[in-house]
Amino acid sequence: MRAKRQVNAGGVRIGGGAPVSVQSMTNTRTSDEKSTLAQIARLQDAGCELVRLAVCDDEDVAACKRILAQVEIPLVADIQFDWRLAAACSDIGFAKVRFNPGNIGSESNVRELAAVCKANGTPIRVGVNSGSLEKDLLDKWGRTPEALCESALRHAALLEKFGFYDIVLSVKSSDVPTCTRAYRLLDERCAYPLHLGITESGAKTAGIVKSSVGLGALLLDGIGDTVRVSLTGDPVQEVTVAKSILQAVGLRKGCEIVSCPTCSRCRIDLPALCDSVEKLLANVRVPLKVAVMGCVVNGPGEAADADLGVAGGKNGKSVLFSRGKVLKTVPDEQIVNELKKLIEEHIA
Repeated sequence: MRAKRQVNAGGVRIGGGAPVSVQSMTNTRTSDEKSTLAQIARLQDAGCELVRLAVCDDEDVAACKRILAQVEIPLVADIQFDWRLAAACSDIGFAKVRFNPGNIGSESNVRELAAVCKANGTPIRVGVNSGSLEKDLLDKWGRTPEALCESALRHAALLEKFGFYDIVLSVKSSDVPTCTRAYRLLDERCAYPLHLGITESGAKTAGIVKSSVGLGALLLDGIGDTVRVSLTGDPVQEVTVAKSILQAVGLRKGCEIVSCPTCSRCRIDLPALCDSVEKLLANVRVPLKVAVMGCVVNGPGEAADADLGVAGGKNGKSVLFSRGKVLKTVPDEQIVNELKKLIEEHIA
């Protein structure tokens, strides 16, 4: 793991020892100002720290100018092909722009864009994907980690040629081994901060598993400075999963529910109880570990490090505990209300 440079994207610092930040991307039509603003607000409420918007034409740029005036969260412009749109987004106040220099034409276009972004203090993310590699690299390497890494470094070198160094790099693939290997190669060969993501990972369980495996493996090795989990559907879920990944690898603290897988000793409806506890914790913003266990065997003992917990018992009664110490025994129908009181006391 190499020490990374740091860039400032609208107050969110990326690299250089800064905490790993969470990103997502709107999927509304950017020109639909009302819908886009509503989704940005939902993403921010979920804990997103950078929101990316696709900017496809001048109508989108005009809408973004109005959107930028109404939000506080830093926004990132996602550009394909037209460098002039990227320059316009830098001019109107986007915190960062993302593009692939290989998709915007001649070196002179890159030079012009680098000059605008440098003047405005706008960082650039060079986003390389396995589906858009240059022909010569495909001929040389095929769709491999080596090709992804070489492409990213080539584009970074082009920006460096024009005196631009405020760069973030990404090398995304939908194949987890290819993607993780590409990031490891890139981490070894450059000091630019890295934006992690498994592109086109899928929907629901499949996408969450691929993202968790790939991003988790890299983050555990200290690789990665900002993350975006790419899932089909509501982007708010991307933020929830990203935060969970960061928490699982020890890079963030927050609310956590631990629960046993259940067995024949369980005498309560544990899945339903877990759902109820999730709702209790939905708006809690301080670190809190709550254990929801099916029986006393897996209760206060195995969950002794939990701030609060419940363990199912026999005869319609369960125990509430804290840090391994039993606090009280309550009827099962009162578990949620009693646990709610304990949570409120704990965070007061």
